[in-house]
Amino acid sequence: MTSEDQEPDAPIAAVAASADVLRHPEAGEHLLTTVERERAARFRHEAGRVDFTAAHILVRLCAARLLGVPAARLTLAQNCPDCGKGDHGKPYLPDHPEVHVSLSHTRGVVAAAAGHHPIGVDVELAGRGGALTDVAQRVLSAAELHLVEAHPEPARAFLRQWVRKEALIKIGRTSLDTLASVDLSALPLDIPADAPLLSRYQDLYLLDWADGPQGAAVCAVSTAAPRVVPLTPGAPGA
Repeated sequence: MTSEDQEPDAPIAAVAASADVLRHPEAGEHLLTTVERERAARFRHEAGRVDFTAAHILVRLCAARLLGVPAARLTLAQNCPDCGKGDHGKPYLPDHPEVHVSLSHTRGVVAAAAGHHPIGVDVELAGRGGALTDVAQRVLSAAELHLVEAHPEPARAFLRQWVRKEALIKIGRTSLDTLASVDLSALPLDIPADAPLLSRYQDLYLLDWADGPQGAAVCAVSTAAPRVVPLTPGAPGA
């Protein structure tokens, strides 16, 4: 499946270095709510604060592109279905309940997505794959584990399945306790370096891509075919 299958009003996703997001003309901590600024201030290390801030700005930029409005007009909130608190949990736009948003951040890299259909996105650095493989037996199905262990680069193969499953959690299709019951073994593990790859799992579209400049694995999952958009200086196609 290719980008030709995507609709013009498809959900959009973006990934960028945190520093690039903060250089965007619309970026600035003025976009953040009081709750977000308080959360950012609690990070012990500056790098964590920067990544958190960049992710919360990038998701606004995605939603602004989708809606055709300035990012400064958008308020982002979060809600935890378990404890009911609003300082963490699933992100949403209180003034645009029809729009679904998702965000993710890792060391120096952030991803975000927005759409009129449910969507989840996750990003992980390839360099962190070795540590993540420690949990492979708990989160992969038997078929997935076999393919990952047989792959020439098991850590990279596992990372691809990991970002997919994290995105599925964010869209509400699985949980940390049920990841192994989701079998994505029919999906390719090797993603072309020059273009995102769109696949299907049940009624979902999975958009996988390898962000070369950042060395990151990214996946966006939605009930409609997502597309990648450039939103920051230096992004391909910007």
